[in-house]
Amino acid sequence: MPKYNRILLKISGEALSDGHMNICGESAMNVASQIKQIVSTGVELGVVVGGGNIWRGRAIDSMDRATADYIGMLATVMNGLALGEALSSVGVENRVVSSFAIDKVTETYFLPNVKRYLGDGKVVIFVGGTGSPYFSTDSAASLRACEIHADALVCLKAVDGLYDSDPKLNPNAIKFDEISYDKVIADNLKALDLTAIAMCREFGVKIICIGKDEPNGVVRALNGEKLGTIIK
Repeated sequence: MPKYNRILLKISGEALSDGHMNICGESAMNVASQIKQIVSTGVELGVVVGGGNIWRGRAIDSMDRATADYIGMLATVMNGLALGEALSSVGVENRVVSSFAIDKVTETYFLPNVKRYLGDGKVVIFVGGTGSPYFSTDSAASLRACEIHADALVCLKAVDGLYDSDPKLNPNAIKFDEISYDKVIADNLKALDLTAIAMCREFGVKIICIGKDEPNGVVRALNGEKLGTIIK
C-alpha cells in the first residue's frame, strides 16, 4: 500500500521538452506514463508544472519583473494543456485548472472543485503559478500542497537529492537522506525557494526531492523506499 494518500508533484517545464525551448510530444508522453503508474497505486495526485522550457523571464534584464512573471505563468498554461492531453491519451482522467481566469482554455481554480476532482481519482494539473508575480512555481507547488492537504510535496530534481554543496562542482559533496526545514533555510540549501520551504514548514507538509531520472522514483518513494532526500 502507498505510504501517502494524496501528494502534490512538482515537475519542471524541461521535463516536457527535448532539451530545447519547446514542448516535445514524446517527453510529455513519458511524463504521462509515469503519472499513470503513480495514480495506479491509488494515490490522489495534483501536479504543478513549471514553464522554463518556454520562457525564462529572468534572462531578460531589461524587462519588468512582473511582466516577465506573467509571461511565465502563461507558459505554464501551455505546458499544463500539453500534459493534460498526454494524460488523456493514456487513459488518465484529469483537469487543468488555472490560478487566473482564462475561460476558453481552462477552468479557474476553485478549491472545493479541486478537492472533489482529487477524491474522484482525477489528476489535477495546476497552472498559472500562484496567479501573482514575484512567486516561483516552487511557491505555487507548496501553496497548492498546503491547500489540498497533501501528505507530501514531491519534487523531481536534476540531481538525486539534496546536498550540502553542488555535487556537479564538488565531488565531495555530502548528500542528505533526511534534513529539517530549519537547516535547509539556515544553510540556504538550494532545494526549493525559501518561501516554499517556509510554507511547507508552517503547515507540516513533508518535501521529498528525487532525481528526475530515477526509474519509477516517485512510486518507489511513495511505497517507502529510501530515495532522494526528505525535508521535514
